[in-house]
Amino acid sequence: MHSIRSIIAVGAAAALAVALPAPATAAPAPPAPQVWSDQAVMPFGITSDGQRVLVADGVTGTVGQLQPDGAITPIITGAAGTTSIATRGAWMAYTSSVEEGEETPPLESGLNIRNPRGDTIYVDLHEYEYANNPDGVNTYGFTDGCLADGGSNAGLLDAHAYTVVPYRGAWLVADAGANVVWRVSDSGDISVFSVLPPIPLTVDAQIQGMMGLPDCALGSTFNAEPVPTGIAVGPGGAVYVSTLPGFPGMATGAGQLWRVDSSGAATPIASGLAGPTAIAMAGPHALYVAQQFGGGIATVSTSGEQLDFIPLPNALAVWTASNGTLWASTSAVTDEAGNPTAPGMIVSISKGKVTVQGHVIR
Repeated sequence: MHSIRSIIAVGAAAALAVALPAPATAAPAPPAPQVWSDQAVMPFGITSDGQRVLVADGVTGTVGQLQPDGAITPIITGAAGTTSIATRGAWMAYTSSVEEGEETPPLESGLNIRNPRGDTIYVDLHEYEYANNPDGVNTYGFTDGCLADGGSNAGLLDAHAYTVVPYRGAWLVADAGANVVWRVSDSGDISVFSVLPPIPLTVDAQIQGMMGLPDCALGSTFNAEPVPTGIAVGPGGAVYVSTLPGFPGMATGAGQLWRVDSSGAATPIASGLAGPTAIAMAGPHALYVAQQFGGGIATVSTSGEQLDFIPLPNALAVWTASNGTLWASTSAVTDEAGNPTAPGMIVSISKGKVTVQGHVIR
């Protein structure tokens, strides 16, 4: 599995404008996003506790606090490749990954847990993945047709801790490289919460062209890696997970939403998503889904029905504040020469007035 950054680059170049079907009945248009900041580059993660809004920027390697004037004051630096930030009372956790290049798995990846005294421990998920490889039970690649012989493989050794959320006195981490959701205790004990299943894709002309496949491969099944990205915890401890998935699925609208029960079994509840990178609860029976390639944020019921859609190109992260405000981020965009064409942004979406806390809490 390549890095999330390379997936975004490849998918953005190849993706069609695909997303869930439009809502069956017209709904009032949601409020327009209010831009708070254009100071981020790749704000993969966003969260809030009270009026404090925290942003994890994977390019700058910082976790910062959004200011009323749009500045993002660093509170944690040196967090290489950070993609998420979560709090639980006075506890804080954030992911970090050291990458050698966009086309190779991270060299290091783990969860950083800071206790109320300010002490931080590093939980090495890369080491645990390489010692245990939980998704080795999956089979990826071609499962039938002319490329089935030698065209498949079990789960490869790869770790890329992508999203962390608090869960029942511990933490859940979606690992986009290991294709699992980890459960990590405050003391750093790791266990497997769920192994996400492969995503079967039927090879059509689009996939054939993207992968450079012979004609005999048309109609065959290719199992893509699921690539779990977002996690949300609903009422009663219900766990929801989004999957991107891996190449070529990220560019063919094969993203999905899953409900994961206490045994770790994952049940699909929605499909047709275009590169879902983050999810958040939108009330007790619905979720917000940030679609990197789908033009915005979909609101999807927990039974799989699309309820509405908020246009927000390059949507990257979403978070629902305790007062119902939806916070979201977008990724910076560059042209083929690497020149910036759009900044990474932090926005709020709310029917009422939104304020943020300027006093920095470290």
